Amino acid sequence: MALVEIRDVHKRFGAQEVLKGVSLDVDAGELVCLLGASGSGKTTLLRCVNHLETMDRGEIKVAGELVGYARGVNGKLKEEPDRVTSAKRARIGMVFQRFNLFAHLTALENVVEAPVQVLGVSKAEAEKRALDLLARVGLKDKAGHYPHELSGGQQQRVAIARAVAMEPRLMLFDEPTSALDPELVGEVLETMRRLAADGMTMILVTHELAFAREVADRVIMMADGQVVEDAAPAEFFSMPKHPRSQAFLARTMRST
Repeated sequence: MALVEIRDVHKRFGAQEVLKGVSLDVDAGELVCLLGASGSGKTTLLRCVNHLETMDRGEIKVAGELVGYARGVNGKLKEEPDRVTSAKRARIGMVFQRFNLFAHLTALENVVEAPVQVLGVSKAEAEKRALDLLARVGLKDKAGHYPHELSGGQQQRVAIARAVAMEPRLMLFDEPTSALDPELVGEVLETMRRLAADGMTMILVTHELAFAREVADRVIMMADGQVVEDAAPAEFFSMPKHPRSQAFLARTMRST
């Protein structure tokens, strides 16, 4: 069974239809990259997976469970209580464009906070795990530093460690390198490579085409709120089938 099942998802913001019946599966251990021009629906779809955005129609399951919804007696979906959604969302890590670290907490404290407060892990156990995770992202020596004392790349790596500390079954990344200076992008991508090598299931919205080609298991091309191509990276980058994929690659390859 697929870890993530997305079925006929529709989403509208006012008069604008952003998602127009998106369906796809993501298997456990897969790294799937969502590509497409701005406004194609990538980020909205990602946010629907953990119910940061509501759907107008459709169904999304993670590990066989609906997130944010329950099925009523008439078979229709209705929003479930926030506390139920929050418990499910705790198993879905998300890393945003902006790092969203707590400014008043050190790197170590940022990583420790949620396991203690949400999962009920003891502080000693959470700190041990947090130090291990900071070591994995190359920042054990920065454990006592506050966010303003860290570079953007270091802050983003702390944000990744913080998400992984919740032992998620799925990680979502929304353009995690777009707010970084070019020289800092590589260190964040390297952290994500390690997660992929460890078998973490990931859905990644990105414009880092070289990373998608090298690390992704599948590439999903979105245009106008729909999936227009779903292919292995080698196939997508060498022989894109859809005209929108061809135009996207021609344009982005020219600008890199």
